[in-house]
Parts: sequence; C-alpha cells; structure tokens
Amino acid sequence: MFEALLGATGEKTKSKAIDQAVNHYCLCAGENAAHPNGTYEKLMERAIEQGSVTPEEIAEVLGTEELPVDYERKWQVGCR
Repeated sequence: MFEALLGATGEKTKSKAIDQAVNHYCLCAGENAAHPNGTYEKLMERAIEQGSVTPEEIAEVLGTEELPVDYERKWQVGCR
C-alpha cells in the first residue's frame, strides 16, 4: 500500500505521502478543525441544488492541488 501511495501522490518519502493522504482525507471528510466543511459535503449540496452533477463537476469539487482529480472522456467509435 505504501508503494501505491507513493505512486499516487508522486512523493518520494512515505512520510510526505502519508501527510498528503491524511490532509486529503480530512479535506474530503470535513467536520474537523482544519476543514469544517468537507468536499464530500460540498459535492452532495451541489447535487441537491442542481439535481445532478457531471463527472467534470465531481472532479472539480474533489480535486486538490496535491492530489488532483481529472476527468477526461474519450470516445471510441468503430468496428473490429
């Protein structure tokens, strides 16, 4: 899991990777001193207000500078 975390965060040390993962988790979960309102809550509020959210909007809400979330839709048309 540590190797996967190093790869996901782009960090070279386990401690920095863990710091990023913990900060990202606290940001998403919310209800803590550092992040009273989490991104999961923001995402659900947006879905209620708009009726639905697009994959692009989900990526926008959940992504951070340290752990970006991107959505790119690739279309493939054709027969084999």
